Amino acid sequence: MNNTFLYIITVIIWGSTWIAINYQLGDVPTEASLCYRFGLAAIVLLAFCRWKNYSLSFKAKAHIQFACFGLTLFGCNYFLLYSAQEHINSALTCIGFSLIMLFNIINASIWYKTKISGRVYLGGALGLIGIVTLFWPEINNTTLGREALIGFSLCLAGTLFASVGNMLSIRNQKLNYALVPSIAWGMTYGAVFMAILLFIQGKEFSFSYTTSYIVSLIYLSIFGSVIAFGSYLTLLNNIGAHKASYASIMFPAIAVIISTFVEDFNWSSYTVVGLSCIFIGNLVVLSPVNKRKKTSIEPVDGACIT
Repeated sequence: MNNTFLYIITVIIWGSTWIAINYQLGDVPTEASLCYRFGLAAIVLLAFCRWKNYSLSFKAKAHIQFACFGLTLFGCNYFLLYSAQEHINSALTCIGFSLIMLFNIINASIWYKTKISGRVYLGGALGLIGIVTLFWPEINNTTLGREALIGFSLCLAGTLFASVGNMLSIRNQKLNYALVPSIAWGMTYGAVFMAILLFIQGKEFSFSYTTSYIVSLIYLSIFGSVIAFGSYLTLLNNIGAHKASYASIMFPAIAVIISTFVEDFNWSSYTVVGLSCIFIGNLVVLSPVNKRKKTSIEPVDGACIT
């Protein structure tokens, strides 16, 4: 698919999943909800692979790779971020997760020796400034204490796991593992990990038969997992992790716009300045590079949004 379309789909879907996630929090343990989410997504993807005759047979070495991929991106990442929100508000969690772009820049340099152009740093800086400005009223009212430190630490740990999962996804592609089967197996192992974690903690599987819980679960599984992750992980290989991860900075902007219509969110000067910085940063990072000039980005990461 066209990279622009993949990017828009990723941003819109993940920018709206915050609504669905709200309906997942409550009586059902987080681990169980995540197990249901990625378990259902894995079943859909495995069925799709069978329908399209994609091979699901891999050697043990590949399954170790898929297990690590699933553990980091579909397991530890979400568990730690959900746990973080038990200690801090969603604004701080959002800011912490937006740092994935910085983590991806560092990890891409370490894992794949990717050289990053100055425009990516500039755009990323604008995006981070925009995120902080957007949520400044909430940040200003936050008491910095033990709870905030614990929550933000959990958030950063979850973000780091997500970044490692991004690197492992790129490794899957470099090893010529087909994308959809790789994601299917990764989500399978992620769901299994959450089930084991639930068991270790002595918690029980439970389920909410309310319409809101079931509908939100289906939305998160099909749209938030199958479609959004498929689009995002394709972008990782097409334009590079450092560029694709700018989507994480765009999520809050989309969430605010949706909240304006759904929850009557009132805009302020912080909202206008924050969103402006985010969108300008997005243009700086993703606008096409002049092909007449040499680019400092390696071919595998060098394709631009078109």
